[in-house]
Amino acid sequence: MQPSSSMTLNAANSDERPALAGEILSALTYRLGKDPTVATPYDWLAATIKVVRDRMIEQWIASTKKAYQEQQKRVYYLSLEFLIGRLFRDATSNLGLMDEVSEALASLGVDVAQIAALEPDAALGNGGLGRLAACFMESMATVDIPAHGYGIRYVHGLFRQEISEGWQVELPETWLEHGNPWEFERRERSIEIGFGGTVEMLDDDGGTPRYVWKPQERVLAVAYDTPVAGWRGKRVNTLRLWSAMPLDPILLDAFNAGDHIGALRESNKAESLARVLYPNDTTPAGQELRLRQEYFFSAASLQDIVHRHLVQYETLDTLPDKAAIQLNDTHPAISVAELLRLLIDVHGYAFDDAWDITSRTFAYTNHTLLPEALESWPVPLLERLLPRHMQLVYAINAKVLRLARKERGFDGGEISRISLIDENGDRRVRMGNLAFMGSQKVNGVSALHTGLMKETVFADLHRLYPDKINNKTNGITPRRWLMQCNPGLTGLIADTIGDRFLDDIDALTDLEGHAADTAFQDAFAAVKRANKARLAELVAKRLGVRLDPSALFDIQIKRIHEYKRQLLNIIEAVALYDQIRSHPEKDWVPRVKLLGGKAAPSYHNAKLIVKLANDVARVINSDPSVSDLLKVVFIPNYNVSLAEVMVPAADLSEQISTAGMEASGTGNMKFALNGAITIGTLDGANVEIRDCVGEDNIVIFGLTAEEVAARRANGYQPRDVIAASPELSQALEAIASGVFSPDDRDRYRGLVGGLYDHDWFMVATDFDAYAAAQRGVDELWTDRAAWNRKAILNTARVGWFSSDRTIREYARDIWQVPA
Repeated sequence: MQPSSSMTLNAANSDERPALAGEILSALTYRLGKDPTVATPYDWLAATIKVVRDRMIEQWIASTKKAYQEQQKRVYYLSLEFLIGRLFRDATSNLGLMDEVSEALASLGVDVAQIAALEPDAALGNGGLGRLAACFMESMATVDIPAHGYGIRYVHGLFRQEISEGWQVELPETWLEHGNPWEFERRERSIEIGFGGTVEMLDDDGGTPRYVWKPQERVLAVAYDTPVAGWRGKRVNTLRLWSAMPLDPILLDAFNAGDHIGALRESNKAESLARVLYPNDTTPAGQELRLRQEYFFSAASLQDIVHRHLVQYETLDTLPDKAAIQLNDTHPAISVAELLRLLIDVHGYAFDDAWDITSRTFAYTNHTLLPEALESWPVPLLERLLPRHMQLVYAINAKVLRLARKERGFDGGEISRISLIDENGDRRVRMGNLAFMGSQKVNGVSALHTGLMKETVFADLHRLYPDKINNKTNGITPRRWLMQCNPGLTGLIADTIGDRFLDDIDALTDLEGHAADTAFQDAFAAVKRANKARLAELVAKRLGVRLDPSALFDIQIKRIHEYKRQLLNIIEAVALYDQIRSHPEKDWVPRVKLLGGKAAPSYHNAKLIVKLANDVARVINSDPSVSDLLKVVFIPNYNVSLAEVMVPAADLSEQISTAGMEASGTGNMKFALNGAITIGTLDGANVEIRDCVGEDNIVIFGLTAEEVAARRANGYQPRDVIAASPELSQALEAIASGVFSPDDRDRYRGLVGGLYDHDWFMVATDFDAYAAAQRGVDELWTDRAAWNRKAILNTARVGWFSSDRTIREYARDIWQVPA
């Protein structure tokens, strides 16, 4: 059941219902210009959102005023992604208005569930990076930290994924088709952003050289603000997203001369900056657009931050005391050079003073150990597009390398590795190193990841700055990932232990005393089955595949990448398929393997894995010999709203990345909170989840990060491993020979050949351990009391993974703000 308003906010709100109904009607009439008799369901949604938004504005203004009046230090969170999903239930629940809004709409003949489902997912992110940023924004408001998020208002976001004949097809997202009723356009906060041009050196009156950047191109960054309410509406913070516009929307001379298309050239060029998240950067044009995007939003955000500071304070000397700027991965790393430019060129600071302010203002979160994800840009591209910033990159590099050589005694190899300029091949600027050097603190996102940062990608910089790196294990907001997405479980928990956990998620530990209680287990299992039935209904509606909710629901949903090892999961499905057909006499556990995720458009192997998943699903789901025992389903267009249905329905959570390669993961936390048992490697936050839930309540398999590194260093021979595993070799032969691709028998020969030749991601090595672990899961599933107890203990023991806890740690250790 869903928790009532008395469980959430003190509802002396009975008078709210007729008032809310009147406000919704008024918004429909006077703000949308619609009569109720002709209003569409989306009109009702937009009108209701306007009313909920109005309830946020007073507290939004009060929160902003308080920050000014008390001269509070503000946190600025810069992220290229904010995967905020739908906001209607999030905001309405956090304001304690869900019951009242539902009843007000019902009195008007409108079903709240029907209109809420019409809200599009905001296409502002791709995966865990963007979802983390969204959780952090909500948690910063919840724990009462004055904060602004900064990003890009993408028109089409990443892409909408459709599956055609098993292949991923990328189509533009159209989330802004009806506008965005949550946002406020702030045209008065338009900021000019430059690109290209030249740098001139001038002498000031004292003979000190002064540098003036004269950009060749300029665009306007226009602010759009969305209020973000924390739990119980205590604070409302701001998510400011930048849209791009040309200075001149049309070149009239060209238009009047008959060049009607060319007259819009500058307009199209500017607007391309906010069209698509992560444009394909395998071409020079794609690389340039991506760098333009990153500088565009970083420069606009930095200029906005500096402006806000100077409105309140007389000098930028105090910027580090009043502003903490968090870089969410390397995408906004150019902000380091931009703030330095503003301080030196615009506000007259000497380089050393400007560097001191800059390096005390920024902090940097690293999210990956993958070299390709630690961005670097060709020096010629950066020099052409941002000539002044390239000068400052060289100046920073000179300062740091002299320090390393003279004061720390670094040798040539160490100097080469920490340098901002990578000279191994074509010269490139290392943005991860720039973010590291320009920040007062650098954090990893799980204990394992942070330790590996010190030993691998940032080992030399860690020696140079031994006090910078610290750990901040990721978290998730329990409001969205328990209370909103799983109201049945939330209600059951509240009925069992009271509602204190709504404000203090650590109170979930009170459930431990009920984990072995038969009645509670039955109620817990009933909630899970209802959630599985809801997912089965969605799958039947979208894909026409019938699922049995009593089967074990085994779910892997995440970005498609070889290190996340969806391939391992699919190969094991093939091996299981063979085993079930070969041994029909055995009591097999009915299982549904569900997968979802998007592959980057230019990532060939990832797209091939999507096709393989669909090919395997087609064959298995059509075979009557396994129809009641095994199903494989790939659900297209995975997004936040789909996750909100899939996460509560999972029995088994697949967290099977190659050890040492997943920085943290947050899906693992969402699944565990909703009572799924994790099967996974000791990678990312799986290690800490094991520590919290207990070794007996998680299924761990495979190599450790240290063992993976040793295998790679010692000349790993995957052919020998495959030959020694009959189940693996037979499954690979079936895939490679075209059993699942009769229309193109060689389709997967290269993909499988990679496992024989190098197997960088240790799929072959971990296969037998993974398959054995899955059979152990089958055995556990047959003991429903034991399974339910373990599932309940997962929910009870993962409150520590709340993003509220993570944010409080950032506040205490990095930002130096009260929380």
